[in-house]
Amino acid sequence: MSRPTTLDWTAVCPLDRLDPDRGVAALVDGVQVALFSTGGELFAVDNLDPVGGAYVMSRGIVGSRGGVPTLASPLHKQVYDLRSGRCLDLPVVTLRRHGVRCRDGLVEVRLRQEE
Repeated sequence: MSRPTTLDWTAVCPLDRLDPDRGVAALVDGVQVALFSTGGELFAVDNLDPVGGAYVMSRGIVGSRGGVPTLASPLHKQVYDLRSGRCLDLPVVTLRRHGVRCRDGLVEVRLRQEE
């Protein structure tokens, strides 16, 4: 069984570069990450669509289901819970999440990888 590990925090962009409910793609230590600001919270997930196999999640549609912040893939419209990464349409599929925070006005990401 693999255990999640984390790397160091990496400054990505100023917080004011993130428009509410719109994604931004960033390259963090060679990994494409999609960043979102919605409902006053920050989220970072892989930019790779786990179903479609393309790097497009930053162009996904931000929304909610029952108060849960969600992201719909722009390819096939699978909807993911931004808090857990779980696909709400295909329960066996997950979108890898990463740590994200704002420090001194800068958005920082900490990659999460499986060992």
